[in-house]
Parts: sequence; structure tokens; C-alpha cells
Amino acid sequence: MPDPSRPSTPTLDRVSIPADMKALTDRELHVLANELRAETISAVSVTGGHLGAGLGVVELTVALHAVFDTPRDKLIWDVGHQCYPHKILTGRRDRIRTLRTEGGLSGFTKRSESPYDPFGAAHSSTSISAALGFAMAADLGGDPGDAIAVIGDGSMSAGMAFEALNNAGHLKKRLFVILNDNEMSIAPPVGALSSYLSRLYAGAPFQEIKQAAKGMVSLLPEPFQEGARRAKEMLKGLTVGGTLFEELGFSYIGPIDGHDLDQLLPVLRTARARATGPTLIHVITKKGKGYAPAEAAADKGHARAKFDVLTGVQKKAPSNAPSYTKVFAEALLREAEADSKIVAITAAMPDGTGLDLFATRFPKRMFDVGIAEQHAVTFSAGLAAGGMKPFCTIYSTFLQRGYDQVVHDVAIQRLPVRFAIDRAGLVGADGATHAGAFDTAFLSNLPGFVVMAAADEAELVHMVATAAAHNSGPIAFRYPRGEGVGVEMPAKGIPLEIGKGRILREGKRVALLSFGTHLSEVLKAAESLGQRGLPPTVADARFAKPLDRDLILHLARTHEALITIEEGAIGGFASHVAHLLAEEGIFDKGLKFRSMVLPDSFIDQASPEAMYRVAGMEASQIEAKVLETLGVAVVGKRA
Repeated sequence: MPDPSRPSTPTLDRVSIPADMKALTDRELHVLANELRAETISAVSVTGGHLGAGLGVVELTVALHAVFDTPRDKLIWDVGHQCYPHKILTGRRDRIRTLRTEGGLSGFTKRSESPYDPFGAAHSSTSISAALGFAMAADLGGDPGDAIAVIGDGSMSAGMAFEALNNAGHLKKRLFVILNDNEMSIAPPVGALSSYLSRLYAGAPFQEIKQAAKGMVSLLPEPFQEGARRAKEMLKGLTVGGTLFEELGFSYIGPIDGHDLDQLLPVLRTARARATGPTLIHVITKKGKGYAPAEAAADKGHARAKFDVLTGVQKKAPSNAPSYTKVFAEALLREAEADSKIVAITAAMPDGTGLDLFATRFPKRMFDVGIAEQHAVTFSAGLAAGGMKPFCTIYSTFLQRGYDQVVHDVAIQRLPVRFAIDRAGLVGADGATHAGAFDTAFLSNLPGFVVMAAADEAELVHMVATAAAHNSGPIAFRYPRGEGVGVEMPAKGIPLEIGKGRILREGKRVALLSFGTHLSEVLKAAESLGQRGLPPTVADARFAKPLDRDLILHLARTHEALITIEEGAIGGFASHVAHLLAEEGIFDKGLKFRSMVLPDSFIDQASPEAMYRVAGMEASQIEAKVLETLGVAVVGKRA
């Protein structure tokens, strides 16, 4: 007999892969969920990362892996903020404390990382489309197995999710959509859909539904079609009568308590055994569930630096310089105080973009449109056409989602929408999915666009003022994540002359032309080159479009070599400079032109410093580029 005085093996230690869960009783699955939550909290306290979303789906993660047969069945997590418990259960527990670090686990789902991640994600609202693709592939002789999409109510505000629901309802193929309804994305959700979902379980009826769902296992099986119809009609009658999802062709089950395995397990088992077409299971969860500091936080513990488990206090390194995001937010407030036509727009990122400050000061002039970047851009275009001065504030990586609207609704109509592009360049722990690598290239090729990049936080203040004063067409300015370089800040932003850069120091032989905040690295390289007796000219382009033709041609004609440096992909600032030089015949006169851009590859997560080292853009690497271009051998000590 087992010795009751000796502690039993934790249930989580018995689960290396989801197949191990098949041997567990339902009671043991309850224990597993509790241990999984504790392990998730412990891991994120060490690494930092997305905490609240994962805590909200612990029971759901356990239930899905216990009921379905992953990886044969394709479990697709929308966005991936909530995937840490999933990673722990799918053979990656021994590496979970490497999350979001160089060489470690990605903070999101990633196909190359595990067969249990059938589809990579880090942007929202893609899961249903992908799951439908898997379902159709299985039907056509591709990989077998069910497809299950887990999507949050915040992600459901994006049009793509409804495009997929509409198509899935039309195709009528077997597909499972789990609507993880926690009334939160990163910020509280907004809009009519959020209100609709709230009405489905608001007040007393939800308590009745919870009790009804506990007995659902007896209602559904015999036979499923009739039982499902009865349960569905009963649940509908207890809420608002009829559902949007059924009109789209889905069988609707719910809402059910997503933290109660006694509800989740029977519903999922019955649905898996009996469903023949698209099925939506509406699950109510609580973001940050089970960890008091997360539950008490306004963002429910969405993203955290390393923290103390007992107190929840985050361990952030002190800094003397403000973040670029805060500098932008405060500069915009000053402009808005002087101009009542300035309005601000964001897509579910008021805190991340700093516009929470704007919302507090000017609540009627701040618009959070939810996870709907396409709408954000065209809404901004309408505001501009109506005589307002919109600042459409979106991360570089998310602006990609609204590119057609940038072209069609803004650029072609030459509407003065101001694009504030946060998180430009490489962003560190979030990795390739969140890198702001492409905005310079995809905006600078649009006729009539003005594209700026701040070299430091003081320049950012001036660029906010420049955008506010610009009324003749679209204008964009980009700035990175993180802290500034600590320069003296201006009391007020002064509009810059459009298309004009500046020379910071005069040198000889080589000119370094910087676009963006890598100017600080350029200046370090210049200091080192000066010690070698090769002081370069250093210039800040400020504008990728329109280019400062006079400045660039002057640098090209008065130096042996010209090197551009930018925190963007091939096809951006350097490409426009090269085109100008070629058209002016400068290359025919022997100019040595080189460009330093992000490599033609996606760079995995690491610290920003390590990522730029991989990209070859540190100060020492800039120095080496100059020496190589000039044909100077690196020998001996510096002068």
C-alpha cells in the first residue's frame, strides 16, 4: 500500500505530452489545472511576458487537450498571448523559463517550435480562417484530424474573424470555434459586439445557465441532434433569444463557465463525439484568474516584467530617460490643448500607445476602435475629410493590417491623416511577429506621403508638432519601443521644414547618413573612427520622403563614400537614396555607396541589443563597415 505520509507525485509531473492526460480521471484533471496555473505564474515571474490571458484559459487548456487528440487534432490559439499553459502541457515545460529570450521559447505559438503549434500567431483574429483551412485540407485528403480555433471576444471585433465565420457557415464543414469571452483583450473591449456578448450572460440568467450547463451531459447524447437542439433552445431562451452565430450557420452552445471543468469536459466530449458541422462553444473566463495581483490590475495582468510571485511587484530597471511612447503622448497632449480639432485614434492599444493619457484629458476626442486596424485607418480618413486632425496611433507591426486602407482611403485622396507609428524597428522579446521593420518601405513608395523618423526623443516632440501643422496630405512619423537617449527636451515642439535633414558634425572621406534612432550608434561609431584619424561627416536625414535632395547630393559630391543607416528592411530609405544617386549620375563619378539595413530575414526574439547585433548594426559594426568601404585595414592601435 502507498505510504500516506509520503507526498504523492504532482499530477503535472505525470504529464509530458497531452496523451498522458488520457489516463487521468476528471478529479485529477482538476488538480492538474491548479498545478498548471501555479507553474505558469512561477515561469512568467522569472521570464516576464503575457500572464493574464494564460491564467484565464488554464481550465480550458486542460479540457481541450484532455478531450481532443492533439497534435492530430489542430488546436489553434488566436494571437497566442494565452499559450503558455499550452506549451507547458505539450513537451516544453523543461524550457518554459526560457520564454521570450534569445534561443528560448517564443512568447507565441510557432510552427517550427513544436508539432503542437500547427499555426503560428501573434496578431489577432486569424484563428478561424486558419482552422477552416485545416478542416478543408482534411476533407480534401490532407492532414486528418479536427480543427479547433480558440478566439477571444476582443479578437472577434476584427472583420477577418467574421469573414471566416461567414465562410465556415457556408461550407458547413465540421469545425470547432471556442469563443473565449473574458470581456478583455489588452484593453477592455469596445463596440456593439462586446455589448452583445455581455448581454448573453449578464445578470441572473447566467447563474441559471451555469446550473443548466452542469447537467448538459445528460441532455446532449441521446441522440445528439435532439439533445443539442433542446439544450440550445433552452440556453437561448434564458438569454436574449436567438444568436448571431446561428444566423452565420454555426451550432451554438453556451455560454458556459470556462473555469469549471465539470461544465467544460462534458460539453467538449459531447461536441467532439457528435458534431457534424461548424460549432461555436461560448466560454466565459476571467483574465488573470487565480492570481490576485493580476485580477486586481486594470489590464488583468496582460503583460508583465519579471515579478515577485508573492506580491506581484514587477522588477523593472530604473531609467533616467522617458520612453518614446510617453514623449509622444505628452507632446500630443500639448498640441491638442492648443488645437481643438486634434483627435486621437487607436486600435485596442490605448495604454501601449500612451493614448490613455489623451483619453483622460480629452475623452470626447479619443477613439479606441477595438482590434480593427483597417477600420481605424479609414475612420481616421473620414475624420480628416470632415475637417478634423486625426492622429492614427498604431504599432508598426499592426499598421500592416490596414495597408490597403492606407493606400486607397488615405493616400489616393491625399487626406491629412497623421500616422504615429510606435514600436518601429526591432522590439526584443516579442520577436519577428512584432518587429517594426517594414513601415518605411511600404509608406515611402506612396505618392504624396511624408515619412519621418525621430533620431531621439527631442526630435520626436518636433515631429509631433510637424504632423499637427501639416494639412496638405498624409504624414507619418516612426519611433521605437523603449527609452530615449536622455537628450535635453524642448519646452515646445517646433514644426520642421518638410524634407530637410541636418548635418551634426563635419568630417572627411566618408559621410554617415542616419534615418531614425540609430543615430546614437552612428555617433558612437564616429567617435571611434575619429580616434583612428578618420572623422566622418554625420547627418540626420529626418525624412525618408520627401528626401532632402540637396543634403544627399552635397554629401555624395564631397565625400569618397556615403553610408546610410536605418532600422528598417530593404526597400526603405536607402533604396530611395540609391535611386536618387543613380538618376543624378553620381555613381558614374566613383562614389562608394553602402547601406546598412535590417537583413532579409526574420530575427527571433532576443534583447533589442542582441537583435541589432545579429542585424549587423551596432556601433562597432558601423565602424567596420566604414573601414571596409574605404579599404582601410584594421591594424594596430587607434591614433
